[in-house]
Amino acid sequence: MRTVRLGAKAPARWRAFGCGLALLAGCMLAATAGVWMPHLATLVSPALTPDPEATLPAPTRYSFRGIHTTIIRGVEAPLRTTLEATIPAELSDVLAFYRTELGKRGWQETPDGRVVAADHARVAFVSPLGPGMLELGRRNSSTIVNLVQRNRDVAIQGNVLPEPGQAMLVFSNISETDAALTINDRTIKRAAGTRAVSLDLPPGKYSYELSVPGHPATTHVLEFAAGDTWELTVGRDGEAWSPLLLY
Repeated sequence: MRTVRLGAKAPARWRAFGCGLALLAGCMLAATAGVWMPHLATLVSPALTPDPEATLPAPTRYSFRGIHTTIIRGVEAPLRTTLEATIPAELSDVLAFYRTELGKRGWQETPDGRVVAADHARVAFVSPLGPGMLELGRRNSSTIVNLVQRNRDVAIQGNVLPEPGQAMLVFSNISETDAALTINDRTIKRAAGTRAVSLDLPPGKYSYELSVPGHPATTHVLEFAAGDTWELTVGRDGEAWSPLLLY
């Protein structure tokens, strides 16, 4: 995928996405989701045994588990992979399980933003593919798991890797009419069928408005963390899609 700088109608930091790769919906990135699977595993065993079939580390004992991937069409590896699970075990046991199993896969724990408490935990990692994050919480007598791995090489290939210390927003319009995005005191207009553009933003909360003729304006607030890439898309029917965390 090549990067093209826009003319005077858009700030220099906006970048247009060429269609060198056949992306979903004409230069649009999209997410796929795994199916939530109810699983009645043995609940009496105190041990958490790794499931050899799991894409990301997960114990064989769980009540729900799902894998979600963000992909770029034409690239085999996922851009972002998320494991969500509900595990009937103590948080300390689940945390110990993940520290052990992620270590076996070459994940290295970092101190950035680390929080470990009795009812929640947030631990950052550097994985062989890119940044990783483990978040744990409690619900009733179970531990809720959210484990994310991001693929840096795919982000570079797809031109969606933020600058160091920055976040990125991708704006896509696949409708049959013009659309406009207003954010951070800028208004960016995209004609029907034109390429997506991206903007680097400092981390923080931003309100935005998506406007399409004949449709009510969509307003929302997004929080951008350093290293995150979000996408805002106007669909073919002119309706704004829900924000998508790409990377």
